Amino acid sequence: MPLHRLHINTTGPGLYEFTREAKNFVRESKMDAGLLTAYVRHTSCSLTIQENADPDVKRDLNEFFARLVPGADHPSMSWLWHTTEGPDDMPAHIKAALTQTSIGIPVEAGDLLLGTWQGLYLFEHRERPHRREIVLHMGG
Repeated sequence: MPLHRLHINTTGPGLYEFTREAKNFVRESKMDAGLLTAYVRHTSCSLTIQENADPDVKRDLNEFFARLVPGADHPSMSWLWHTTEGPDDMPAHIKAALTQTSIGIPVEAGDLLLGTWQGLYLFEHRERPHRREIVLHMGG
C-alpha cells in the first residue's frame, strides 16, 4: 500500500492547502478505489477539509480560533501551566485537540471524492514558521 511523506513549510497560523499534492499521490498510486488517509505528525497543528473557493473562509476560521483560544499571555488564559515554549504553544495544543490529526477521504476512479468546493488543509496553530510532515497512505 503506497505511502508518501509530504512536507509543508508554514509561516504562522493559517490554513495551508495540500489538495493538489494529495490528488497527485492518489493518481501515482494507480489505485482505482480505496481510502486515502492523511495524518499529521505533530501536536500543535491539525488537518481539516474546508472550502477552497472563497479566501474569506480561511480568514474567518483563523479569527474564530484566535478568539476561541487566545495566546497564553491573554488574561483569560492565566490558568495554563505549560508556557515554557511560548505563549502560542499550549493554545496550539488546545486547538489541535479540538480538531483532528487524521482524515480519511474515499477514492473512486482514481480520484478523491471531495465535494466541489472542498480542499485538504494543514491548519497551523503556532506563530513561528515550522516544517510540518503529513503522511499520505493509500489503502484499497
